[in-house]
Amino acid sequence: MRHCSRLFIASSCRPLREARRNLEKTSLLRRFVRDQSGSYVIISALLMPVLVGTAGLGTEVGWWYYKHKNMQSAADSGAVSAATAASAGADLLSEANAVTANYGYVNTVNNVTIAVNQPPKAGNYTSNPQAVEVVVTQPQPRLLSALFGSNPVMVTARAVALPNSGTGCVLALDPTASAAVNVSGSNQLNLIKCNLYSNSNASPSLNVAGNAAVSANQVGVVGDVSGTSNITATNGIKTHIQPIADPYANVSPPSEPSCDSKKYTINANGKTSSLSPGCYSGNITVNAGATLNLNPGNLNPAIYYFDGASLSVAGNATITGTNVTLVFTGSGSNWGTASIGSNAIIDLTAPTSGATKGIVIYGDRNMPTGTGFSLTGGGTQNFGGAIYLPKANLSFSGGNGTSTSCTKIIADTLTFTGSSNLQVNCSALGTATIGSQTAQLIE
Repeated sequence: MRHCSRLFIASSCRPLREARRNLEKTSLLRRFVRDQSGSYVIISALLMPVLVGTAGLGTEVGWWYYKHKNMQSAADSGAVSAATAASAGADLLSEANAVTANYGYVNTVNNVTIAVNQPPKAGNYTSNPQAVEVVVTQPQPRLLSALFGSNPVMVTARAVALPNSGTGCVLALDPTASAAVNVSGSNQLNLIKCNLYSNSNASPSLNVAGNAAVSANQVGVVGDVSGTSNITATNGIKTHIQPIADPYANVSPPSEPSCDSKKYTINANGKTSSLSPGCYSGNITVNAGATLNLNPGNLNPAIYYFDGASLSVAGNATITGTNVTLVFTGSGSNWGTASIGSNAIIDLTAPTSGATKGIVIYGDRNMPTGTGFSLTGGGTQNFGGAIYLPKANLSFSGGNGTSTSCTKIIADTLTFTGSSNLQVNCSALGTATIGSQTAQLIE
């Protein structure tokens, strides 16, 4: 019989009922094992701590990345500003600290450390005495990452910059002359912490020949250089650069007054002769042993116009003047020029204000290109300020390169004779900058 009859004793059906229950339990278990509905909930619950932890750790790492990016901007700006300050003789650390503070990184505050090194202590410029390194460091506290370590995470940014073109002291403006700057024979040109530039696209744009030697912070030319083995440039020789702007292109002296046509000859008589500011159309000659003083007068600046007149200073003669600008002008074929002989004692200083601020010699832009000027007094020849002769072919030998001297030369073409020593400690005179003043970020 398939079923227990009610007539049978109840106990005789119990084994069959138990077998049926066991079969049902086994079937339910198999169905449970096979059933996948709702499993993602269980898996999600099991993985949730891992997912939350990973997301939290990713956010923390993202914050560190953000801090480093911001810190790098602070280091970059600090290095450029410090290197720019270095070219002007300012305090590097103060400059770097002031700049990084604008980004929220103040030295010694919130465990921030600002280090300024010249030369750098790491990288490719450790042997360059002008390179400036700025390192910004700040420890970051751990949150979820504390599971992997207890020490703060150190975030550091580093940048290195070099003073750039703002230290220019020699500039040849001619765009095609070959060579626009020439140093030959056994002549020596020493540009102390300043740069030489030539706007000529010729080959060569700069020529250093024979036993001549050039020493500079940097050399930059639009064309090419001949005689690179005779050049020592702390920050390199750069060819095919963009032309350097004429720093006085927009400067013109006031209109000249009526001219004195008298010729003046100053002879050695044991006395100092003097002239007053004004216009001179007659030649002025200072003979050997004689002394001429150019008075500042009551004018600021004191301008001496040489309208078609020449200024000739013989060797061993002396000419002095403070707060003065010598303007060489003229018309037609008659233009003022200057000639200074070897061992002449020249001590002329530019005005510190007014239309010709910072300019000690000014040449009219209308004079014929290649007009000759010869300023070859040598080591006793000192011009304080800018010699600006944009159309002249200038022969120059002079300057003693003392730490307090300031001489900048801008001419159409330049030939250096003898020994010349120039330095640009010009902040007191307010001369115009030759080239860009901002430093260059190099690391």
